Amino acid sequence: MTFLDRLPTPQMPHLPLTALAPMQDVTNLDFMHVISQYGCPDYFFTEYFRVHTAHSSLDKDILRSITENATGRPVFAQLIGESIPDLVRTAKQLKQYPIAGIDLNMGCPAPRVYRKNVGGGLLRDPDVVDQILGELRSAVDGLFTVKMRTGFADTAHFDQVLTLIDRHDIDLLSLHGRTVKEMYRGAVDYGLIAHAVERLRCPVLANGNVSSAAAAVAVLKETQAAGVMVGRAAIRNPWIFRQIQAALSGAPVFVVTLGQVREYIDRLYYSPRVTSIPERCRVSYLKMYLNYIGQSVDAAGGFLHDMRRAKTEAELFGICDRYLLCQPDLPFAAEPYGGLFARPKAEAAVAS
Repeated sequence: MTFLDRLPTPQMPHLPLTALAPMQDVTNLDFMHVISQYGCPDYFFTEYFRVHTAHSSLDKDILRSITENATGRPVFAQLIGESIPDLVRTAKQLKQYPIAGIDLNMGCPAPRVYRKNVGGGLLRDPDVVDQILGELRSAVDGLFTVKMRTGFADTAHFDQVLTLIDRHDIDLLSLHGRTVKEMYRGAVDYGLIAHAVERLRCPVLANGNVSSAAAAVAVLKETQAAGVMVGRAAIRNPWIFRQIQAALSGAPVFVVTLGQVREYIDRLYYSPRVTSIPERCRVSYLKMYLNYIGQSVDAAGGFLHDMRRAKTEAELFGICDRYLLCQPDLPFAAEPYGGLFARPKAEAAVAS
């Protein structure tokens, strides 16, 4: 039985697959619902459920992205932690809910995470990885998937960890082609992803710099992966899954306009979570997304410069209108303009 055959949704497309990467503080229920308006990925992953101690409980907000999800797509519940009894206990608790499967985070590059020997920090110790995968595999009778990077500071343990992925019958590997210490800097090593594809029995999703439909096609050609996982590019361009599916089927790729991006910003801002918090917090929350959206608005970076200095809702939306509605039919760039990147604080917020 294949990975697709075991998914709880009967009408899944043929490979290649698309998935929205789990991003802390981003891939909540509201964002899943917003992105579904523009073209859903084939499945979602939750933000990670933190497993600290025997007293750790399921985060109610993250749980809502499973129990109240109306996108029609399977949702995997992601765990992060190192305590094996508590990871097993939490996985069993989550089985009571309509999840597609359990996903283990072995890739988060945020220092505040890996310093606790969880997320990407696990890749420093293959023996611990072996124990965790073995115990979780025994406890999870459904789909058990892993998201990871190619190593911690280097790739010395990469093949050893791939052996463990096979040994413990992992159902799907989402592989970001950088080390933990590289975070989002430097080139993605698609050669190592291709190596994992060739070596593993389970399907592999290629992750890292899948920035557009054209990039997705190129990555799939180079790696022969079963699909792509898209993270930050989906914040910038929620149409990307629709565009990837079109490109893979040989159909024309939908061109997004600045006016449509302005409407997307409204959807983000007026989602239930955002409207329930004070204005100052709403403005800061939206800026987290605009740091990515702004990378494709104008080549000079004027939108990012002005947006980051706005303090009120009126100022922020005035800037959005000035850049996006003056010529609403102009195309929104498919790729980020060169040199326009999210600030380190924003990148840390969405580390996965």
